[in-house]
Amino acid sequence: MSLAELKQAVHELSTHDLAELASFIREEDAKAWDDQIDEDFSEGGRLRGMIAEIRDDLRCGQVGDLP
Repeated sequence: MSLAELKQAVHELSTHDLAELASFIREEDAKAWDDQIDEDFSEGGRLRGMIAEIRDDLRCGQVGDLP
């Protein structure tokens, strides 16, 4: 099914079904975001090195309270 077909089908949904679909999409989007964060900070992930830098900054006292 194409995106155009999906959009047309969405226009034909009842208010109740549209709300249910919106909830489903929010849940799927949140899961995808969580998966991406897990991947980014996993061993070998693109942000894994940031954890070590932050820990070093904390140990050296280079991190202070926010104003």
